[in-house]
Amino acid sequence: MDSETKLISKKALLERYGISYGSLYRWKRKGLIPDEWFLRKTTVTGQETYFPEDVICKRVELILSTKEDVLLDELAARISGENRNTGTVTVETNYGSHAFRISDIRRITLTALSGAVTDITDTIKQLIDGGNNS
Repeated sequence: MDSETKLISKKALLERYGISYGSLYRWKRKGLIPDEWFLRKTTVTGQETYFPEDVICKRVELILSTKEDVLLDELAARISGENRNTGTVTVETNYGSHAFRISDIRRITLTALSGAVTDITDTIKQLIDGGNNS
């Protein structure tokens, strides 16, 4: 970042968009806001967090404008350049859905009523790889 980059404080960002501290950090955990955008600076009152104003404002506006129509996980996948067909598994339940990046998955298992556990990780990854090659 160059010395010309205008910064906005975390407090000013939260006030400008009417978002909570919790929302901001949930977006960070989901990969919607890159960790490198959180700039910690020493001030006379201690340490404060700042962001490059142009990129963080555009990102917050994107999140706020799409959060009613798109799940945060889906938006994170779009932002990272991935979509459902190229590297994610989406699990839908009665409680909602969640998309997982294939690169984040260590193991996928099915547990039968009998208690038998079957590892299907490789099968799922092969299905995805096969879909990308066709």
